[in-house]
Amino acid sequence: MFYHIKELQYNAKPSQPDPVYAKKLQEILGGQYGEMSVMMQYLFQGWNCRAEDKYRDMILDIGTEEIAHVEMIATMIAQLLDGAPAGDQDQAAQDPAVEAVLGGMNPQHAIVNGLGAQPNDSVGYPWSARYTIASGNLLADFRANLNAESQGRLQVCRLYEMTTDPGVRDMLSFLIARDTMHQNQWMAAIEELEQTQGSVVPSTFNQQYEKQEVSYSFMNYSEGEESRVGRWASGQTLDGQGHFEYIQNPEAMGQKPSLNPAPDYMHGTPPLEMRKTPAQRQMDPRMHI
Repeated sequence: MFYHIKELQYNAKPSQPDPVYAKKLQEILGGQYGEMSVMMQYLFQGWNCRAEDKYRDMILDIGTEEIAHVEMIATMIAQLLDGAPAGDQDQAAQDPAVEAVLGGMNPQHAIVNGLGAQPNDSVGYPWSARYTIASGNLLADFRANLNAESQGRLQVCRLYEMTTDPGVRDMLSFLIARDTMHQNQWMAAIEELEQTQGSVVPSTFNQQYEKQEVSYSFMNYSEGEESRVGRWASGQTLDGQGHFEYIQNPEAMGQKPSLNPAPDYMHGTPPLEMRKTPAQRQMDPRMHI
């Protein structure tokens, strides 16, 4: 069960309208790493969770908080659009809000949404459920969550630098702080799971069925050998099950690909020795069916 409290989780009050910045703010609402994405990702991970109750509860705690972040940003966008409808172009020199409408603002904010936010990114691309991950494997999901919070915090920080509005910056500073917490939260959960199930996903697959000869080999597939000095090229592996090996000149281990000719009815390009002349094709009984 969900219920709505009429107050926002934190203030979302710009100091003045800015329709152009409202367009930019759409990215952290309906973009790939926006609040809508993490909201839906966490909620479905929680609803689908089959592990211990503490994980389900934790995931739904943060998923529900993200609903509040969606509301905050949508409210901020709507207020940034106040005063935006355009009259004629002569007004533009006198009214900065009108100038924004005729310039860089998202026209759909006025035409389609009536000065409201929309579930799109900053260039108008619709939000997609394909942005979300809910695999049923908590370690895999939590790593995806950490990436989402990392990318999301990066974008909010960039947006913070793109405005001087103290009200907008105040809200963004709250979101940045919550993303700090959420990154630490997922790192703590990842560490806990790795201690009990190992670091490779999935841990339930019997490793004897993988080609273990190459399980820990770093292969130098590009010019240069700078990668040799990285942590990933020597020493014990992070899962504790082996040692990294650096392969300077990896060799092909498979066959040279060779495909059988396609049957005639696929109308491909057969090998030279199998090609028919126009006269031979005319003699083919299938041509006269």
